[in-house]
Amino acid sequence: MRETTDILISGGGVAGLTAAAALGSAGFRVICVDPAPPVTEAGAEGADLRTTAFLQPSVGILDRAGLWSRLLPHAAPLQVMRIIDAGGPEPVARLVKDFDAAEISEAPFGWNLPNWLLRREMVARLADLPNVSFRPGTGFARMLTRESEALVTLTDGTQVAARLVVGADGRNSPVREALGIAARTTRYGQKALAFAVSHDLPHGNVSTEVHRSGGPFTLVPLPDRDGKPASAVVWMETGAEVARLAALPVPAFEAEMTARSTGILGALRLASRLSVWPMISQIAARMSGLRAVLMAEAAHVVPPIGAQGLNMSLADLTCLIGLLDRHPEDPGQTAVTEAYHKARHLEVQARVTGIDLLNRASMAGTPMLRDLRAKGLDALYSARPVRQILMRAGLGVR
Repeated sequence: MRETTDILISGGGVAGLTAAAALGSAGFRVICVDPAPPVTEAGAEGADLRTTAFLQPSVGILDRAGLWSRLLPHAAPLQVMRIIDAGGPEPVARLVKDFDAAEISEAPFGWNLPNWLLRREMVARLADLPNVSFRPGTGFARMLTRESEALVTLTDGTQVAARLVVGADGRNSPVREALGIAARTTRYGQKALAFAVSHDLPHGNVSTEVHRSGGPFTLVPLPDRDGKPASAVVWMETGAEVARLAALPVPAFEAEMTARSTGILGALRLASRLSVWPMISQIAARMSGLRAVLMAEAAHVVPPIGAQGLNMSLADLTCLIGLLDRHPEDPGQTAVTEAYHKARHLEVQARVTGIDLLNRASMAGTPMLRDLRAKGLDALYSARPVRQILMRAGLGVR
């Protein structure tokens, strides 16, 4: 069986579903495939319990995709980004610095939502778009690219002739492999525990990163759960330490996570199961090939610091949509794919490098290095113009 389409998207994660909604809303015929059906309920097996913070610049593409009005009622705003250094002899806060969005904008830095809920709302949006065909359970098998089209074979045997292929299919991207594009990977020996907690003290729309060693312990606001304040947690540590923590009985785990949080929100109570994710940095040597582009984790992977990961992915999509606005007649022409690579790759390289440095600083284990980290944070925060530049850089705006 052979089909034709304007755009084929490989990948049905949050980035791929957003791309399908945005490109479909722009009027293109879109087929989106993923070998794994999306899990859209929090309690279901395989549910992604991580959360995503959409920063201000990402709202535009979500609105254009017809998604923002669906997502906003479920979102918790992030007004303040708080960094706590707890690198002293005891795991207590010795330095607390608040980066307040009010210094640079009338809007919050961003809005936080659970990943499983994002998938639910995105799948519902795709069902409203008659020019989008979402095919969970079917994946990308192989591809032959030509000057006029890309011929993609799917895992169910279907052949699709597409004018553009978008690889949004993860860090082990089959599309990237089919294009012969290499990727450079950095492994930190870290893993991350992701879960939700409830707590007695309100979070006040403050997202908090606590730095000691092994990586940050991050609390991100969620809407209240059963009348109690709630937050999402990403706890980065060495692989061995994550294995130890994950094996603890719940009371012991709760005691350790409360101590690691420096008690900033009072006692923390586990409100979901734990999930474990390996930490790497990765960047593709190129972000495009003949009749194809790479986006999201197919192009770049970073540790979850500063809410950069998916927002970089949506910056990829915003760039692509902007180019297609200027070249709607053929979405996969070289004028689009080459311009996309040139516009995004240097920016992505800079962000991957910057986040790598931040992660290494957060992993510091010796007292001397932890002291240097605290002094650096204090110096950067104390100069208001520098602080504002850092906040704008984190958002990806000038």
